[in-house]
Amino acid sequence: MVLRYRKSGFLKRLHATPLTPFEFLSAQVLSRLSLVILVTLVLYCGVAPIIHFHAAGSLALLFLIAVMGALSLIALGLTIAAPFRATSLSAVFLNLMTWPMMLLSGIWYSLEGSPIGCASSRRCFRSRTFSNAARAVTIDGAGIAQVAPDLRILD
Repeated sequence: MVLRYRKSGFLKRLHATPLTPFEFLSAQVLSRLSLVILVTLVLYCGVAPIIHFHAAGSLALLFLIAVMGALSLIALGLTIAAPFRATSLSAVFLNLMTWPMMLLSGIWYSLEGSPIGCASSRRCFRSRTFSNAARAVTIDGAGIAQVAPDLRILD
């Protein structure tokens, strides 16, 4: 989106307004965050009664983990896409970053028994910590004290 704004000259026109770059970027992040949270809530509330799913832990903590994970990945996406001039090039680079992250972080399947290279590379992926925390709350009923180590800034 920011690339499209840059290409169309919208960002240059934005300098004529009293809006600061921080406010503009915050609005971009909050708009994406609200969309992610809305879709997550619709999916959770729509699917949970159908498959008779309930979280063993606190839904508020699960929501907090979802917000923190979404903010982390939105910031990563904006940081990676910002230096590129072409939307297609940034999309290719983001795919090159996100697919290994999803495959090697253990989001879709367990990495226990995987080769040492896979096991050690997953430590650098931020999504692993959020998925571990969400699993602990959902399955084990973990509280904030148990998932706090997974939610720290540096791993």
